[in-house]
Amino acid sequence: MQKEISNLSKIRFSDCDPIGHLNNVKYLEYMLNAREDHVEAGYGFTYEEYTRKTGCTWITIQNEIAYLKEVRYNAKVLISSKTIEVGDRLSKVEILMKSADGKTIHCLLWVTVIYFNMKTRKSDVHPEDTRRLFEKFLVDLEEKDFKSRASYFRKQNKKANL
Repeated sequence: MQKEISNLSKIRFSDCDPIGHLNNVKYLEYMLNAREDHVEAGYGFTYEEYTRKTGCTWITIQNEIAYLKEVRYNAKVLISSKTIEVGDRLSKVEILMKSADGKTIHCLLWVTVIYFNMKTRKSDVHPEDTRRLFEKFLVDLEEKDFKSRASYFRKQNKKANL
């Protein structure tokens, strides 16, 4: 079982600013779209299917993002995601945008989501089977806070570019 799922994406010209760098908001789009693909490939369902079946979904309540190295148009990037926290109501996912060879980290994103019941319009507790599924994919990080994690990747990038 693969706990970190990855796919390649090509950065499009229309998603870049006039100097050829990926626009900040577009990092989120690429990374969240990749996560949606990763959930389908790794967890075996789409958000739409899950919501239709259970009446529940996940709502993003916080994004923490660090832009570590610019990405230029036409670049191929490797986007990976993993579950780093699972609680009764909250979960956290780490998404990384890397160079195609995986040596440079371009962007780090932590997404905190809350399990949400569409019928009651309130947060709800994860069903036991859903929680168990996510816990199978849980990755324990050495760095426990976002700032430390971003600092770790900045140092890795410096080493890789020496």
